[in-house]
Amino acid sequence: MTTQPMTARTAAPTTAGALSIAHGARPATDGATEVLARFEEWVRRSPDAPAVIDGAHSWTYRQIGAAADEAAAALRARVRPGDLVGVCLDRSAALVVTAVALARIGAVYLPLGPRPGERRTGAVTEDLNVGCLIGDPELLPPRHRAGDRLDLALPGDGANATSTVVAAFAAPGATAHSAPAGAFYAVLTSGSTGRPKAVAVGEPALGGLLDWYRATTGLGPGDRQSLLIGVAFDPHLLELWGGLTSGAALVPAPDEVRWDSVVLADWWRTAGLSVAVAATPMVEPLLDRPWPQDLRLRHLFVGGDRMRRRPGAEVTATVHNAYGPAEATVVATTYAMHGTDGVAGTDSAPPIGHPVPGVTVIVAAADGRPVEHGTEGELLIGGSGLALGYLDPELTARRFIAVPEGLELPGVEQVYRTGDRVRMAADGQLEFLGRLDDQVKISGVRIEPAEVEAAFEQDPAVLSAVVTAPRTADGRARLVAYVRAAAGAVLTADALLPALRTWLPEQAVPSDVRIVDSFPLDANGKVDRAELTRRAAESLASRPDAPDGSAPDGDEPAGATPGERLVLSAARDVLGRPGTSLADNFTEAGGTSVLAARLLTVIEKAGGIRLRAPELLRQPDLRAVARLVDERAVRQPAGA
Repeated sequence: MTTQPMTARTAAPTTAGALSIAHGARPATDGATEVLARFEEWVRRSPDAPAVIDGAHSWTYRQIGAAADEAAAALRARVRPGDLVGVCLDRSAALVVTAVALARIGAVYLPLGPRPGERRTGAVTEDLNVGCLIGDPELLPPRHRAGDRLDLALPGDGANATSTVVAAFAAPGATAHSAPAGAFYAVLTSGSTGRPKAVAVGEPALGGLLDWYRATTGLGPGDRQSLLIGVAFDPHLLELWGGLTSGAALVPAPDEVRWDSVVLADWWRTAGLSVAVAATPMVEPLLDRPWPQDLRLRHLFVGGDRMRRRPGAEVTATVHNAYGPAEATVVATTYAMHGTDGVAGTDSAPPIGHPVPGVTVIVAAADGRPVEHGTEGELLIGGSGLALGYLDPELTARRFIAVPEGLELPGVEQVYRTGDRVRMAADGQLEFLGRLDDQVKISGVRIEPAEVEAAFEQDPAVLSAVVTAPRTADGRARLVAYVRAAAGAVLTADALLPALRTWLPEQAVPSDVRIVDSFPLDANGKVDRAELTRRAAESLASRPDAPDGSAPDGDEPAGATPGERLVLSAARDVLGRPGTSLADNFTEAGGTSVLAARLLTVIEKAGGIRLRAPELLRQPDLRAVARLVDERAVRQPAGA
């Protein structure tokens, strides 16, 4: 797991007999680990050391602490310990100050991201007892814009900063759920009811993970830690508090870094990062090209999706394949890879590894009993890294269960049913095999198809929707929606998608929306989801793999230029939408940051033309993107 010698702190976990049970090493510290106290210690020890570096702007530990004091003083009249506070800020010094201020108050930090969508935010504040929302007043839902507001004097500089930040207050719903006692933060996960659910994590669970993170990476004063992950997702907590509890500097990433893997690598270099966290789909393209040289990067943690290959011999950083649901505090198991490994550079999928300290994992049969090594089963997670549960006690009771009777697991009182299908090898290494239920991962984010269906059905013009998740030839899941119109309504995919984005994160917006008159039914008269998935998969498979960039025969504009053929074929492939045309805007057609990175990679491989993410995003449509490709091809020297 590390490049350092094994010690009592980092020793490999042990396995129990032939049963699929593995225990992480004993935690480095006994008892509760205080996250905030470690930050305060660095404020005292190194007050003038940089805590946040954002381009030309820098804030010391003293300055972050003072700004957090001012924000906490302003909020204390309205925000009490234990209150949920939704934070609608992007990666910035303002976000860091807000997280510290809420921790000092004892409030529960609920990161929602800078633009969570008006309807989604409205649903969250109706279902959860959110004391206030902090963010740009123009992006808050109407009832918070119209309610009591308090101006906050937060840092206003940086790539993702906003000039005005307020704390906005509105009464929660009558049946809203509050955070459980002891919660330090809460994050949203996808919910099958169509509304997101929130899971709460205590300070000891996060603190124990951070102890392991610091020991594994050696992160400390003089180092720089990325602040890259989308704020609404729980790995963001590992980045933010990983830096603040180690005396290192946090470096917020400009938004364009999330759209382009080559720009990401350039940013690692220019930002001088020592330790970074990134989504698997963003890192994998870098493993197919020469590894960037002159990096200070020692450790790179990747996760959120199945990794399909290993880093090559030239990779100088230790790459950690990390696995962990939000219900188990960001990271539950890891597998470390080095360029010196015997299997470096192979296309074999690496395992998800051993449990981190304090975590116990079990591979269980349907009855909850452990299976033998080598047998597939559901992954159960227990130990000190377990979350407190969902804010809805009924949900908690269904997924957080007692240890099976007769099974003695010291220090483990309950386990979380992940719904993930895994297999444990004889050495205790875990191999990830997929999901047991309908939940899928799109660009590293867990998605419940039922939540996407419910978002479609909020539109009165929609009678019903069914969302499937077929896989492409390379094993990646795509969301395909089948939608039926209500009587008298006329639907188009383009008209449906804007409203859908107000309910869902970008990864949950289907790449293909098909308007249908009816759904196929099975023998029991229910919607035949398997048949719809088969049809969607068949449609994806029928699209020709066009390495030369040619579009499907008979479905390209007459007289199309080479750039138009290349861009159209590549966009159809990465979006999973055969009907995409040159007149479509990439993002409006379902393009996300990860898909943009893939599109740029395909264009470079097939056409030898390197576009940057901002160039792609600035264009009004794909025809304009193709024009750039054609122009570069003319200027490019022969043989280049």
